[in-house]
Amino acid sequence: MVYRRAVRHFDYLLLLFAGGLVAFGGLLIYSAQLSNYQDGITLGHPLTKQLIFAALGMAITFAVAWLDYRIFGQMSVGLYAIAIVMLVAVLGVGDSAYGSRRWFTLAGQQVQASEIAKLFVIIALARYLADRQAHIHEIQVFVISLIMAAVPAGLVLVEPDMGSAMVFGAIWIGMVLMSGVPARHVLALVGLTLSFIPFAMLVVLGDYQRERIRLFFDPNSDPLGGGFNILQGENAIGSGGLFGTGITAGSQTQLGFLQTSTTDYIFAVLGEETGLLGALILLALFTLLLFRGIRAASISRDQFGRLLATGIVIMILFQVFINIALNIRLVPVTGIPLPFVSQGGSSLIMLFAALGLLEGIVLRHRQIEF
Repeated sequence: MVYRRAVRHFDYLLLLFAGGLVAFGGLLIYSAQLSNYQDGITLGHPLTKQLIFAALGMAITFAVAWLDYRIFGQMSVGLYAIAIVMLVAVLGVGDSAYGSRRWFTLAGQQVQASEIAKLFVIIALARYLADRQAHIHEIQVFVISLIMAAVPAGLVLVEPDMGSAMVFGAIWIGMVLMSGVPARHVLALVGLTLSFIPFAMLVVLGDYQRERIRLFFDPNSDPLGGGFNILQGENAIGSGGLFGTGITAGSQTQLGFLQTSTTDYIFAVLGEETGLLGALILLALFTLLLFRGIRAASISRDQFGRLLATGIVIMILFQVFINIALNIRLVPVTGIPLPFVSQGGSSLIMLFAALGLLEGIVLRHRQIEF
């Protein structure tokens, strides 16, 4: 009886849309790496690794969904502490690449601490805000929740990783507003933050980050250096037209003009080789996926589940926006992967774990015991 109920309530569409995004990403990864792996797809091929991570992620989705999502709320303090310890440790002993120190190497695989921290912080914020609904209008709740998000955001900013710091900020804003915190508190903080930007540009941001912002406004000032990827990404997307040049037929992609073509600039590969049509299909899949996440929030039995689903939806939505925006030069270059599409084991596994939490909320939106 229990199993029949679980089968009936499981949100298969949520996994179907996520699987479609992974398949889309796999196709783009294969194309982007074609010139580097002319012997075909081997065990060491990035596509093979991505599919293995996807399979592992799917298994994690089912495992997390089977557990009561409220168990993770009970573990929220420990999960938050783990997130902070990991972010501190990576600054001291992590691996460095592209000017940032963001990864640990475990068993030959890179593990990005911030990807794990995002989900753990969402769980901690959801538990904290849900437990304080009776006092949600008090300034103390607002300040403590802000500190909970600001600490990991500050640590990843030191790496430096401005993109992930912005993700923590977006998650916090969405969750506190959903919890019922007065909007005037958030608006006042946003206004204060905007007024602080000139000071941050001069004092808080490092030379590396200021250079990225400068190149965002004028990539032609260093067309063969820091501005190279920005210009090539624009060229790739612009050359795709309506239907694209065809998979494995994009000149910018196949001739190696796009650096980080399977991660930060995978949308440029999509734009060149599948054109506007491919971009619309990708955005449709993301839209459908996010609506399933919103559905989970709307039918949740409790405030913790509602806030948990809200944080997950905002995390995915904001990362999609930032990654696509940097590819079409709406924001400065940041190291944010395109969810489910970009190459990366840490991101993919944690995203599937997040889907497992959404599935757990859906499975228990009625009084169903497992």
